[in-house]
Amino acid sequence: MNPAVLTMVAALPIVVVLVLMVAVKWSAARAGIIAGLIALVAALTVYDFGGDGDPFTPVEGVAGVLARAAWVAFTVILIIGPALGIHHLQQRTGATLRLEAGLARITPDPRVAALLIVWFFTLFIEGAAGFGTPVALAAPFLVAAGFKPVAAVTAAIVGHTGAVTFGAVGTPTLAQAATSDYSPAELAWAAAPYQVVVGVVLAIVVARLLGTLIPTHGAPWAWMAIAYVLFFVPFTLIARFVGPELPGLGGALVGALAFVALVQLVQRRRLRAHEPVVAREDLPASAALEHAEEDLEARMPASMSMLRAGAPYLLLVALVLVTRLVPPLQDAARSVSVRWEVFGEFSGDIEPFYHPGLLLLIAFIGGGLIQAAGNDGLKHAFVKATRQLVPVSIALVAMVTVAFSMSYSGMTDQLALTAAGSGAAWPLFAPAIGALGTFITGSATASNILFTEFQDRTATEIGLEQLPLLGAQNSGAAIGSVICPHNVVAAAATVGLSGREGEVLKRTLPVALVAMLVAGLYALLIS
Repeated sequence: MNPAVLTMVAALPIVVVLVLMVAVKWSAARAGIIAGLIALVAALTVYDFGGDGDPFTPVEGVAGVLARAAWVAFTVILIIGPALGIHHLQQRTGATLRLEAGLARITPDPRVAALLIVWFFTLFIEGAAGFGTPVALAAPFLVAAGFKPVAAVTAAIVGHTGAVTFGAVGTPTLAQAATSDYSPAELAWAAAPYQVVVGVVLAIVVARLLGTLIPTHGAPWAWMAIAYVLFFVPFTLIARFVGPELPGLGGALVGALAFVALVQLVQRRRLRAHEPVVAREDLPASAALEHAEEDLEARMPASMSMLRAGAPYLLLVALVLVTRLVPPLQDAARSVSVRWEVFGEFSGDIEPFYHPGLLLLIAFIGGGLIQAAGNDGLKHAFVKATRQLVPVSIALVAMVTVAFSMSYSGMTDQLALTAAGSGAAWPLFAPAIGALGTFITGSATASNILFTEFQDRTATEIGLEQLPLLGAQNSGAAIGSVICPHNVVAAAATVGLSGREGEVLKRTLPVALVAMLVAGLYALLIS
């Protein structure tokens, strides 16, 4: 069949998702179901999925794709569920309000306080746990702090992206190393400069979003510039001299400590000079927040300390660090694996004691016990979270069905091969392939597994150096997390936006396109 026709058919499910979610404003579940059916029909007909060239029949192929989609959705739900539980628990006990008060003591400017969450907190959790965990934790907190839900999800998604190449203690880059002839250290240094460049775009967007919290005072450009430098300097040094495991974690931790120290120093100087500062009362929704605070104050124990209020988050961070950075504990946590396989081609696996879902569940229960929420408090949070998961599950299965239908049938490969026909201009488009992989699979790690060899081979055929293009692939895979429907669905669910995911995607899509262009121009410059 004509390659142009094959490419148009391969692109159809993606176009359908974007049009239905962004233009028609359908929910991710409705758009995903339609796109999933289109992808399966195209795979079975135009791409002969399950035909003579495959070791399975069409019926087995469809069953295998649906089985994998359901499994991946399940593994994501294991993260979203307890993350939602933590959110409702914090609301129930009044811990969110106590944490807000703690941030206000660092600075009365809620935009700067929010910057600690949107930037450093999300980057730290991404570097430690990955798998959408930072967005699921940060978005509800931002809503409680005064953000509108769509802005909160957008800010959290954009904010965590700088660390995705080294997320979950370097998993995407380590996956690249496993599928190429380069060491993790070489690949880390290949990707880090891209993230520094793309980080400028991310920082600008975050600053603008924070400015919407108090429109009359504008965006906190100076503080955002400082936060950008404080994260990316240690991030780059660690990537250059240590490797891929710690740039996100280390950059966020070092940067956050320096940022807090600087904020407090500036605040003390302003107080001594009697300079006006942006206050909590300047929030447009201050009246509504006051009523919410009165309701929470009535239930909040007088003895609730900052440590108790932050107990679920502190437990999570501690669990992530010991299971990721202490080799004996990491080995023990990864010693148990559950795997299934059908028809010889479709499989899935999980390491239950290493998966972020279990860590979040422990943090949820442990946090509830520390905060003395009682059985009623834990039950209340659990029931509310569970009710929210039903539409999310449908949307996730639908979107992942699109991904695997395209991947297994060869539609994804066709799109990549078409893009590779650009020849010497290929570096400009290389990050887009990484983003495409994440858009389709929902994972930067999976994108690197799918396309690292392809990027390597394409560079060789064109006569370009391989490492810069592998860095572009890794950075593009990180950018793809900004628009991946799978991630948007999961993030939107944590703040009650199920059915309105298109509103989030409409905001994140331009960010991703600009970031891809910037990364592509940088790749073209250094290739």
